[in-house]
Amino acid sequence: MNYIVALSCLDRPGIVHAISGGLLGAGCNIIESQQFRSPESGTFFMRIEVATSASLEQVRAALAPIRDDFHMDLRVSDAAARTRTMIMCSTAGHALNDLLFAQRSGTLPIEVPVIVSNHLTLKPMADFYGVDFVHLPVTAANKSQAEAELLGLAEKYDIELVVLARYMQILSDSLCERMEGRVINIHHSFLPSFKGAKPYHQAYARGVKLIGATAHYVTADLDEGPIIDQEVTSVNHTRSAEQLVQLGRSVEGRTLTRAVQWHAEHRVMLDGQRTVVFS
Repeated sequence: MNYIVALSCLDRPGIVHAISGGLLGAGCNIIESQQFRSPESGTFFMRIEVATSASLEQVRAALAPIRDDFHMDLRVSDAAARTRTMIMCSTAGHALNDLLFAQRSGTLPIEVPVIVSNHLTLKPMADFYGVDFVHLPVTAANKSQAEAELLGLAEKYDIELVVLARYMQILSDSLCERMEGRVINIHHSFLPSFKGAKPYHQAYARGVKLIGATAHYVTADLDEGPIIDQEVTSVNHTRSAEQLVQLGRSVEGRTLTRAVQWHAEHRVMLDGQRTVVFS
């Protein structure tokens, strides 16, 4: 069996020695190891993949005293486990399709038991991939009730991660705080320069030379959460506004899929408003 050990704690001497010794005691062979010390926070981050015949519980038990001694945030996960993921969308299907295709092809280690949307537009795509589809309209009058239903769905389907695949609704501050570090969003990288409707058309009118996308964790500060991944692509004066839209959609899909993959592989750790990504 292969397991992934992901940890963070205040940096001090002896962390690597202690963790390595604990893993050795559990009969683990380290096959990949990455570490980083944040100069801003003084936090030490580490991700290790091990191979062993020991059970998950045995490895966790072997590392528990070390976790307590160093006051670590430590997780030991089955490397083969797929992260149970709820995808939320509205009417644009490019990011949703990229995620579902990658999941079905086996390159994205997630399981998608349900798709939630405030529109019915993308139900045929959910049906094609054989995923439950829940239509959950959201208005100013029913927003609290809709979010309560959303939390109920997350519990019903045992959801570990929520992905906003161009979901065009703002989550409440309380929901963002409750699910901190477990909701990933994608947006065009033009923010804050091109906010509002038709950002690619605004960018075209300004003659931009780069377009792109940003995948980030959702926080109460709109589109200001810790960034997981970004991608840009060059454009020039020959591109029409519609071509910018198409190029932007491709970049959005790739960027979101990478971010979800890194999260599912326990490669992303929060360092305040920043992320450490062991890609």
